[in-house]
Amino acid sequence: MTNNELNRIALDWFDAFNQHDLGKLLNLYHNDAQHYSPKLKLQYPETLGLIKGKEALRNWWQEAFERLPSLQYKVLHLISHEDRVFMEYLRQVENEEDLRVGETLEVNDGLIIASRVYHS
Repeated sequence: MTNNELNRIALDWFDAFNQHDLGKLLNLYHNDAQHYSPKLKLQYPETLGLIKGKEALRNWWQEAFERLPSLQYKVLHLISHEDRVFMEYLRQVENEEDLRVGETLEVNDGLIIASRVYHS
């Protein structure tokens, strides 16, 4: 994929996430996509931070949208190369300190097949 195509997927991801549009967000993912997050590991230690498949993604994000109705992401940087885009953004939630986050999306045939979140 071109860097522009990868960046477009990332920007569509931010748009869907900030609208809390679960359908639009899930449409960006392959059915067998995997997602790793330190927050997932903290909340659900049995997952070791890794979930697989759209249904697991749906459950995770639906819970997040319900628990954090003010959750928004502010794009800071996008770095794309070949089949990956690295996104740096601020996680913003009302009454919480902003959290700087890095996330990598791995893309195959126009769909996200893996994502991995990095933060302190």
